[in-house]
Formats: sequence, structure tokens, C-alpha cells
Amino acid sequence: MSATAPEMHVHGTARASAFDRGLSLTALGLLCVVLVAIGRGRPHWSEAPSLVWAHLLTIVFALILTVIQLWRPKGGATHKAIGRVWVALMFGTALITLFIVGADDGGYSVLHILSIWVMIQVPLIAIAAHKGQIERHQRAARAMVVGALLIAGFFTFPFHRLLGTWLFG
Repeated sequence: MSATAPEMHVHGTARASAFDRGLSLTALGLLCVVLVAIGRGRPHWSEAPSLVWAHLLTIVFALILTVIQLWRPKGGATHKAIGRVWVALMFGTALITLFIVGADDGGYSVLHILSIWVMIQVPLIAIAAHKGQIERHQRAARAMVVGALLIAGFFTFPFHRLLGTWLFG
């Protein structure tokens, strides 16, 4: 959904849509659950490999920026600056996951396909914004939030995965 003339502010920014605010609140909910899981897992922190911690760190910061980015007006200098950092975090977290193997029977899992998709899509999200293809940029960014953050984030809790084990004991 692109901004219409009444949605545009004097400085060329558009207010966040109701859909974006809903995504923002959903990302905030996931962030809270992730942080609770990490806190509950404190007795087992030393068991987690460094790459897992790097992945958790990048994804927590990407979630924080997602909440902020989706709630705020779109198109201004702050949106662009946060977007650049978000793209780097999303790319970085996807890259890190390519080196985290063994969680599912000692090799790569279906989630690694998602990592490759993220590494392809996040630069395209940035390029679309840079070229002024706002509708394409918005659709792709929202799809990334839904698929790579929210849906993939949900799947970090079941199936004896680390965060689920920490959260549920």
C-alpha cells in the first residue's frame, strides 16, 4: 500500500498504516517472547555456541528496529537510516545461520533455504527503495517481516529448538 496525498506530510513522509502498526505490535510480541526465553535460559547460556549468540543478537536488534520502523512515518531520513541498519542486520543474521548446522540431524534444515531467500531479498528491498519503487519496497519489506521474522520466529519455539527449550523448560 503506497502513501496517498492526504497521508503525506510536509517533509515527504507517510504515516504508518494500520497494517504496519499491526505488524509492529506482532513483532513486539515476538521480541518479548524471545527476550523472556533468553532470560529463562540463563543457566544454559554457556552451552550455546558463539554463532548462536551472534544470530540471537542480530535478530533481537532486527526485531527492535522492525517495531520502530513499522510504527514510524515512512520515507524520511530516519526511516532510511533505520532501514539501512535493518537490511544489514537481516543479511547478517541470515549469513550467520549458514554456519549454524547440526540442530536438525547434524546438517542443514529447511530454515537454511529461508536464509538464502533473505540474503537475496534484503538487497532487493533496499534497491527498490533507492529506485523509488515504493510499493514494491513496501510489499517486499512486509513479506520479509512476516516470513523471515514472524513465521520463522514462531518456529524457533517448537520441535526442541533452543529458544523453545529455554522458554518452556
